[in-house]
Order: sequence, then C-alpha cells, then structure tokens
Amino acid sequence: MSSVAAELKISGVVQGVGYRYYCYRKAKEMGITGQVTNRSDGSVLVWAEGERSVIEALIAQLKSGPPASDVRDISIAWRDVSGHYSSFNIEMGD
Repeated sequence: MSSVAAELKISGVVQGVGYRYYCYRKAKEMGITGQVTNRSDGSVLVWAEGERSVIEALIAQLKSGPPASDVRDISIAWRDVSGHYSSFNIEMGD
C-alpha cells in the first residue's frame, strides 16, 4: 500500500477541550505521521500521512473527539505525502 496525506480542518468546539492531545494519541496509536495545530479561527488543522485506510480510521475517531468537544464539521483534502514528518506532533498554531 502506498502512503497518502490528508489535510483536515475540524470545526466546532475543538479548542480548549483536549482535542489536539486526543488527535495526537489516536494518530500515534495508528502509526500516522504529521501534526495537529490550533487555528486562530477556532478550528483545528490536521496534516496526516499514512495509508489511506488508516487515515480514514483516524478521521472516524476525530468525528467524535474527546468528551468536552463538539465536532461540527471535518473538511478533507487528500494530498501528496510531504515526507517532512517522522512522527506525529502537536504544534502551537497561529
């Protein structure tokens, strides 16, 4: 299987509720590389690299999020792998 990348924008109540750490934990468990970042518009941006089926499983997990979150929308853009990531990281954001 070849690797792909997905750029995900998650909207709703996703900041200040442990969402980035939740995403980080799930991505690490699944062997996905990339990063998760808070955005100034209140959303969370995820860059995920790995097998498409595994990323789709991550997206399914991210739809529910941690208990205090309320995910309203996840936009998905499939991209080419950047190759910049060897692990999954939490970034501070803009």
